[in-house]
Amino acid sequence: MPQISQLAATYSSQVFWMLVFFGFIFFFIGRGMVPRVMATVEARDKQIAGDLAAAEAARTAADAEEEAWRTHANAQRAEAQAVIAKAKADAAKAGEARLAKAGAAIDARLTQADARIAKARAKAAGEIETVASEAAGSIAARIAGLTVDSAAAKAAVKEALNG
Repeated sequence: MPQISQLAATYSSQVFWMLVFFGFIFFFIGRGMVPRVMATVEARDKQIAGDLAAAEAARTAADAEEEAWRTHANAQRAEAQAVIAKAKADAAKAGEARLAKAGAAIDARLTQADARIAKARAKAAGEIETVASEAAGSIAARIAGLTVDSAAAKAAVKEALNG
């Protein structure tokens, strides 16, 4: 086989050209293109790291702003609760004052009414005594034919009513 005998003669030539070709590729790509690609990758990594740092700083600032807002909102809420509590207390005091004033007015009216009732009761009792003494004198005159002195009749009615 003549092809096999040529193999040794062409083998060294093929190895030589293969080394030249791969050497050229190594130097062209490895020394020329790879550093550019690596520089691009490094720049990209730096940009991503910078963006992440900026995002982290923005998040920290937003968290601080939110915390400040919450603190402010809580302070305003507490202030509003204090104003509401004060308003309730003032309203309760005003209501108590009105109730005390109304109670005093009602007590005064009750005292006046009790006085009028006592006066009317005393007047009615006096009238009852007068009517009863007149009736007793009239009854004694009709039934027994006696004339009873009005003072004696009043004394007898008073004794019967009190006794």
